[in-house]
Amino acid sequence: MKPEKLAYFKKILTNQLKELLDEAHKTLSGLTQEGKENVPDLADLATLETDQALLLRIRDRERKLISKIQEALKKIENGTYGICERCGKEIDEERLKARPVASYCAECKRKLEALEKLGKY
Repeated sequence: MKPEKLAYFKKILTNQLKELLDEAHKTLSGLTQEGKENVPDLADLATLETDQALLLRIRDRERKLISKIQEALKKIENGTYGICERCGKEIDEERLKARPVASYCAECKRKLEALEKLGKY
């Protein structure tokens, strides 16, 4: 991949990582500042706890994405970004634009998803 394309994807990944980390920090500080003792009744408390549980599930998914972004940034640094981990071919640029953390080319990803459905991967 050309250096200018690598710089383009590095910028996208770095910005996305920063946004996710900022949101995680806001969530953490929000959860520690919210006091349950200020909730007027049990229904409101249940709603608050449900909202917090949902927010934590979202942040957990984002935590997994953060790991993938960090791995993609390492690949940029070591020169393996944009190379399919399964077949070794270059991942299409359009796929990387849609999913900058992609580790597989579209063809290999389809094959892996089919194997997952069959319970063989």
